[in-house]
Amino acid sequence: MLPAVAALTLLAACSGGSSPSQAGGQPSAPAAASAPASASSSASPAGGPASPGLVAVTTGGALVVLHPRTGAVARTLVTGGVVGDEISVASNGTVYFAVQHGCSDTIESVADTGGTPAAITTGSLPAVSPDGTKLAYASQPSLTQGCVPSNPDLTPLYKLVVRTLASGSQVSYPMVPKGQDSGLPAPISHLSWAPDNDHLAVSIASIQDNEGWNLALVDTAAAKHYLSGGGISYVPATGKPAARRSYLREGIYLPNGNLFVSRACCAGVPVHNTSRLMQVVSTTGALMHQVAIGFATLDHTSLDVTASGQWLLYLAGHDLYVSDGGATPRKLTSGLIAAAWR
Repeated sequence: MLPAVAALTLLAACSGGSSPSQAGGQPSAPAAASAPASASSSASPAGGPASPGLVAVTTGGALVVLHPRTGAVARTLVTGGVVGDEISVASNGTVYFAVQHGCSDTIESVADTGGTPAAITTGSLPAVSPDGTKLAYASQPSLTQGCVPSNPDLTPLYKLVVRTLASGSQVSYPMVPKGQDSGLPAPISHLSWAPDNDHLAVSIASIQDNEGWNLALVDTAAAKHYLSGGGISYVPATGKPAARRSYLREGIYLPNGNLFVSRACCAGVPVHNTSRLMQVVSTTGALMHQVAIGFATLDHTSLDVTASGQWLLYLAGHDLYVSDGGATPRKLTSGLIAAAWR
C-alpha cells in the first residue's frame, strides 16, 4: 500500500491548514455552501485565473471541451449517448468515455481535438493510468429501468477490469471470491489510479438502503478481488461529524499519494444527509485539509485533479466547481454529469 505522505503544499498554504474555505461573508460558510444557483447551460461569471483545459459530459449526453475561464462549450466531441460520472484524459489528449447502447455501455476514445471515436471494449467508468499504459474500468450490469438482468444472483456480474492498452490483454477482479457471495452487489461508482500506476482507489456505491458506501484501495499486483481479500485496504471516515455514520461517497488519488474525497453524513434509512465535506485525507483517513463544505442535499461526484496536483474539480449536483491550489472553490458552469481535466 502506498505510504501516507504530507498534504499538498499548495492546498495547505491557501487556507492556513485544515480550516474550511470561506465565502459569502458567512462564518464557516465556504463557496459550495452558499445558496445553490439554478441549473443552467450558460456559463457563470468566472473570476480568478483561468483553469487548465477541461472536458465534460452534459446532462444531454454530449462529450464537450469547455472554455477554461468561462466554462462555455468550446467544442463538441461526441453529440450524445455519453454517460457519467467518469471520463478520463491521457497525457496525449486521448479522452476515454462510456456510451450507453441499450442495456450495456461501451468504452470509447477520441482525441480532445476531435475526430472519429474508436470503440475499445464493453464497460463503464474508464480511468487511464498516469503513464497512459493501462485502462481500468467497471464491468457491471446496468440497473436502469428495463435493464435488470434475469439472473437472480447479481454478485458474479460485478468486476473491476484492468486492460493493457497496447496489447488488449485484461485482468479481471471479481467483487468477492466464490463462497462469499451475499447476493447483494457492491457497484463500482468511480475509479482512480495512484501515481505508481499499480494501485486503484475504487469507490463503492451503496449496497442496500444507503449502507455499504466504501472506498477500497486495491493493489492490482496482489489483489484477486476488488471488495475483499489480500491486497485491499479501506479508507475510514475519521473525525467529526458522526464518524460512525459518515461515509466516503467518492475518492481519488492525488499525485502525492493522498486522497481527495467527498465525505457525507449520514448513512442509513431513511436517507437524510446532513453534511457534505470535500477533504484531502491520507490513505488511512486522517484529515490533511478541508477544501470546502458542500451542499448537504446534493451529491458531490466526478472528482478529478490535474497531474501537478494544483487544480481540483468536482460536481455538486450538475454544477461544476474548481479549486486552484485549495483556494475557495468557485462554480464554473452547470448542466454536467461528468468532468475531467485535459
